[in-house]
Amino acid sequence: MSDKTPVEDLEDLYETAPCGYVSVSPDGKIVKANSTLADWLGCKAEDLLGRSLHDILSFGGRIAVETHLAPLLRMQGHVHEIALDLLTANGDKIPTIANAAEKRGTGGAHLFTRLTLFKAVDRRTYERSLLEARLKAEAESKAHREAAVVREQFIAVLGHDLRNPIAAIAGGIRLLRGEQLTARAEGILTEMHKSVARASGLIDDVLDLARGSLGGGFVVRRDADAPLTPVLEQIIAEIRVIAPDHRFEVRIAIDEPVYCDRGRLSQLASNLLSNAVAHGSTDEPIKIEAVTEGDCFVLSVANSGDPIREEVLPRLFQPFFRGDVRPSRNGLGLGLFIASEIAKAHEGTLEVSSSIDETRFTFRMPTDVRAG
Repeated sequence: MSDKTPVEDLEDLYETAPCGYVSVSPDGKIVKANSTLADWLGCKAEDLLGRSLHDILSFGGRIAVETHLAPLLRMQGHVHEIALDLLTANGDKIPTIANAAEKRGTGGAHLFTRLTLFKAVDRRTYERSLLEARLKAEAESKAHREAAVVREQFIAVLGHDLRNPIAAIAGGIRLLRGEQLTARAEGILTEMHKSVARASGLIDDVLDLARGSLGGGFVVRRDADAPLTPVLEQIIAEIRVIAPDHRFEVRIAIDEPVYCDRGRLSQLASNLLSNAVAHGSTDEPIKIEAVTEGDCFVLSVANSGDPIREEVLPRLFQPFFRGDVRPSRNGLGLGLFIASEIAKAHEGTLEVSSSIDETRFTFRMPTDVRAG
């Protein structure tokens, strides 16, 4: 075995390199090209000499040279990774990535431009597939957004249209209550009234969902023009009537006024209390606290009963999520979602903790944050 290190044949290295080499004069004529490039194009290297560089480029490649490669070469003397399509003798395209640099003389005169060309068939195919995938994803995303808007508009319109017959039924019930009725008829009217109230609540929830989705969130109108305490007391009184089997422990100690949307906070409190009634045990009282702590208003509702499973907690405030539904609670699963959105609209938070001892929802918000 010889101990001599092989000497690289520079001429062979140029001619058979795994890339194409071409040198172009200032007037765009090919003055030298290697065999690799000639093989790609289906001709001999000597056949390329004297021809215009444009002759071996596709139409798009010519535009790229005139609008991108040539101006950059004049400004900085080199260009890296320009996409150029070559044209073979049969008219087929060969996608390449080109690097170019100018060769200048001692006086700065432009002698010729050297280009190194690398085949990019796989790379260009990959880039095109990425582009196609992006365009497809954008089209699908747009279609989903448009479908969501139509769906939400439909929900909003449907909710409004349902109010009219519900209002008519409620009006009829009020009129009948003024008549002389049998005990059985009174019982039927009472059940009808409960059904109307439930239907109205479901419609309100659906409308809130639609408004929140279409408008980018819940709209609240905050002020401190009236006390919050009577509003919460009324909600608690209504829940006591609806849930006579439950006991309630109430503590309200609010430093008025509280800068809030009292209607929305009554809705939040009602949803939390309804949730506690539906899922809480009757063995222990439902605990309600509404207090001010420093510059914060805090409302909490706690009930005993089975704890909320750990895997359910992260999805508890999502719309239409109902977790473990009981026969007594077969709504749409919007109550906690709406309560959470009302909390956010008040720049507050709604959190839940659940253990074997109790499940507690806690709402916190600043008492005097002025909008804008």
